[in-house]
Amino acid sequence: MALAELRTYTFLDALQPQLAAFIGTTATGFLPVEGMASMFVEIAPGIAINTVTDIALKATRVQPGYQIVERAFGMLEFHHQDQGEVRQAGLSILDYLGLKEEERQKPRIVSDQVIRAIEPYQTQLVNRTRHGQMLLPGQSLFILETQPAGYVSIAANEAEKAARVFLIEVRTFGAYGRLYLGGPESEIDSAREAAINTLNSIQGKEAQTRTE
Repeated sequence: MALAELRTYTFLDALQPQLAAFIGTTATGFLPVEGMASMFVEIAPGIAINTVTDIALKATRVQPGYQIVERAFGMLEFHHQDQGEVRQAGLSILDYLGLKEEERQKPRIVSDQVIRAIEPYQTQLVNRTRHGQMLLPGQSLFILETQPAGYVSIAANEAEKAARVFLIEVRTFGAYGRLYLGGPESEIDSAREAAINTLNSIQGKEAQTRTE
């Protein structure tokens, strides 16, 4: 019997500059730099993420960025220059939990919005709660919500690879993951396509509609 429900299990081959900087701004652990490999693991019950972190650190040389324990879910992000170290840490976690990668939940897109030529007053509202770049009047704004939350990390990373956009905010834990990207209209359209295609390519079990 599995020790936990594997909600998110996703590997990022190379952190893009803005996402790496964003994690460095918001994380309370060891901070990554551009180009490092990263993995996001999200489980339920949340308190079990403490043991999962212990397993990853004892098995490999990865460094943890986020370890977040919420009422229902726990999320861990870890990274390293060596992709092999990150992949091995993930395999060690799966082995401990008694699970396979394909037993992770499949991401579900909860909300997908593009606001074009955003008005100045709305940019002020968005910018008051952001931890990344500022949204400017006249830019387009892409908002994405995912369930489980952790998958929004790979959506953000692949969107940044595909287009010249501004990473405004990304929330990788909780009931839903949320991503806000700003930029020129054509770049936002390319980023949106990359993010959605990435999520649709991830295989796993159907996500549950459970809340925090």
